[in-house]
Amino acid sequence: MADKPQHEADQEPMPDRLPVLALKNVVVFPNLVLPIHVSREKSVAAIDEVFEGRKLIGLLTQRDETVEEPMAENLYSVGTIGLILRKLVLPEGGARILVQGLSRFTVKKYLQSDPFFEARIEAVVETKPEGLKVQALMRSALEHFKEFVNLSRSLPTEILVAANNIREPGMLADLLATHINIKLEERQKVLETFSAEERLKLVNDYLSREIQLLNMSNEIQSQVQEEVGKSQREFFLREQLKAIQRELGELDSKEVERGKYEERIKAAQMPEEVEKKANEEVERLQRLHPESAEGGVIRTYLDTLCDLPWSKATEDEKDIGKAQRILDGDHYGLDEIKERLLEFLGVLKLTQSLKGPILCFVGPPGTGKTSLGKSIARALGRKFVRMSLGGIRDEAEIRGHRRTYVGALPGRIIQGIRASKTKNPVYMLDEIDKVGMDFRGDPSSALLEALDPEQNSAFSDHYLEVPFDLSRVLFITTANLLDTIPPPLLDRMEVIRLSGYTELEKIQIARRFLQPKQLENHGLKSTQLAIDKRMLRALILNYTREAGVRNLERELAKICRKVALKIASGKSKRVAIDSLRKLEGYLGVRKFDLAEERIHDDVGVATGMVWTSVGGDIQVIETSKMLGKGNLILTGHLGEVMKESCQAAMTYLRSNSAEL
Repeated sequence: MADKPQHEADQEPMPDRLPVLALKNVVVFPNLVLPIHVSREKSVAAIDEVFEGRKLIGLLTQRDETVEEPMAENLYSVGTIGLILRKLVLPEGGARILVQGLSRFTVKKYLQSDPFFEARIEAVVETKPEGLKVQALMRSALEHFKEFVNLSRSLPTEILVAANNIREPGMLADLLATHINIKLEERQKVLETFSAEERLKLVNDYLSREIQLLNMSNEIQSQVQEEVGKSQREFFLREQLKAIQRELGELDSKEVERGKYEERIKAAQMPEEVEKKANEEVERLQRLHPESAEGGVIRTYLDTLCDLPWSKATEDEKDIGKAQRILDGDHYGLDEIKERLLEFLGVLKLTQSLKGPILCFVGPPGTGKTSLGKSIARALGRKFVRMSLGGIRDEAEIRGHRRTYVGALPGRIIQGIRASKTKNPVYMLDEIDKVGMDFRGDPSSALLEALDPEQNSAFSDHYLEVPFDLSRVLFITTANLLDTIPPPLLDRMEVIRLSGYTELEKIQIARRFLQPKQLENHGLKSTQLAIDKRMLRALILNYTREAGVRNLERELAKICRKVALKIASGKSKRVAIDSLRKLEGYLGVRKFDLAEERIHDDVGVATGMVWTSVGGDIQVIETSKMLGKGNLILTGHLGEVMKESCQAAMTYLRSNSAEL
C-alpha cells in the first residue's frame, strides 16, 4: 500500500471502487480544473452520492457522443479520478460542478449500472522520468506550444507562463493536450498513454501537425485578404477619381456609362457565367473609341443581357378552385384541357417546383386554342406571350443571329421572354404545323431544344452566346393538323385534341360569351336585343358551317350592327328575333340547307355519309344506266374514300347479280 496514489486533500489512499460519471465531448486530465454541466438522471444520482462523502468520482468519456443513455460498453476503460470542489443545483434541473482531476485509473469491473454506474478501479501510478532526452522533449514541446499560441491567436498568452512553470513532464503533456485543437479520440489516446515520455512524444507530433495546418490556413487567409485589399483599394481610388472629376466638371462619359452598366448587371442577378461575360463586354466597351461602330453593337448586347429576367419570376396561383373558376368563366366545355391544367397545378402545389409540360392543342380553326392559352395564363397568375410560327422559314428567327452580322438580334423566343419580364410566362407558339423550311435552315429543328424539358434549362441563343433557362416556361403550341409536324418535334409535346364544338355547345357559347361580347362592342344593352334559342340553332345550322365559332361570331356581329342602326335612327327601341322570317331579314337567305331525310327508296339513288372538318354530313348519290361497256364512271370531286365505297358497291352487285 506504500506506493498506492494518495488523495492530496486528506492524504488518504485512493479508493478501489468509485461511482462513474459519463462525459460527452470532454476528456479530463489530472491536475486540471474545469466546470461540468450534469443533467442526466444517472449523472445527477452519482454526484449526489459522492458529494456527501469524500467527493471523489470516476470521470469516463463516452465513445459516441450521440448516445443519450450510454451503457458500460459505450465508455472508455481509462479515465480520471476527479475531486468535486463545488456543486450548484440549477433551478431547471440538473447541476453544475467544478471538478479537479487527480490521477488516471483503469476500470477493472462494473459493479452496478443503476441508479448510477459504479466500478471497481485501479489507480495508475506514474513515475517521474529523468534524463536529457526528457528535458529535450519538454523544451521542444514548449517551443512548439509557443508557436501554436502565436499562430492560433485564440489562446491567452498567460497559458504560456503556466506551461513554462511546470517541471513535471507528464503534467506538461496533459496541459498541452488540453489546449491544442485535436480530436476527442486523440485526447483520449494521450490519457491512455501512462508513460510521461511517450505522452510528450505524442503531444509533440500533434503540435507539429497543428502548426502546419495553422500556417497553411494563415497563408490562405492572407492571400484572400490581399486580394480583397487590392479590390478595395482599386474601388476607393476609382471613387475618389470620380469625386475629383465631378468637382472639376470633368466626369468622363465612359466612366458614367461603365457605372450604369455595372449597376444594371448587379441588379439583374445574372448567373456567374453570364455576369462574367457581361463584365468582359463592359471592359471591351471601355477600350473602344466613343464613335466606334462596334460600341453600338456591344451596347445593344449589354442592354439585352441586362433586360432579360434571369431571376425574376411571377408567383404561381396555387388556388385550384380559383383557377377552375377562371377557366370555366372563359370557356365552355374543353373538359380534358381544363383537367390537364388542374393536374399540373395540383402537382406544382405539392412539389413547389415542376418543369412546365409542353402542351399541343390540335383542332380546327375557331375552336378557341389561342384564347385558351390566355385563360391558362390568367388561371396560373403568369404573363402571357404569343408567337406566331406561320410562314417562318429562317432558323435565325428562333435561335437569333450571331453578333458578327449587321443588325443582329436575339431569336423571337428570347425576345418574348424579354418582353414578358419574367422567366416563367405562359408561352404560346401558334400554328406550329405551318413552319416551313428552305436554304436558310429548318426552324422546326431549332425548336427541338426549346421544347425539350431535358435540354431547355440551358437554351442556347446564337446572339446571347450564354445559356438561358427555359425550364420554368409553360410552352403551349397550337396546330390544325399533326401531319406536317416533324416526328421528333411531335414526340416532345403532349397532344390534346379539340375536335370542335357540338351544336348544343355552340348555342351555350353564343349565349354565354359571344352575344354579350358583341352587344358590348356595338354599344347595345342586353334588354335591347333578344335572340330566341331556336333562332340561335337555326343561325348555327343554316348560316355557318364550321367546327369553331368564328363565323357564328361574325353573324352575331352582323345582327348587332343592323340592330344598332335601327335603335340609333329611332326606328325601334327593342328588337326580338323569334322567327325564321325575322332572322332572314337580318342575315339574308339561308346559306346552308341540311339534306332532307329520304322516306322512300328510289331506284338509282343512295345515301352516303361523309366526314368533314366541320363535322358529319350526308350526301345523295344518284346513278344513271346507259349504253356502254359496263364501266363505272364517277363524276364530281369525290374523295378517295367515296370512290372506294362506289367500287365496293359495284363489286357487291356483280358478285350477287344472279340472286338480285
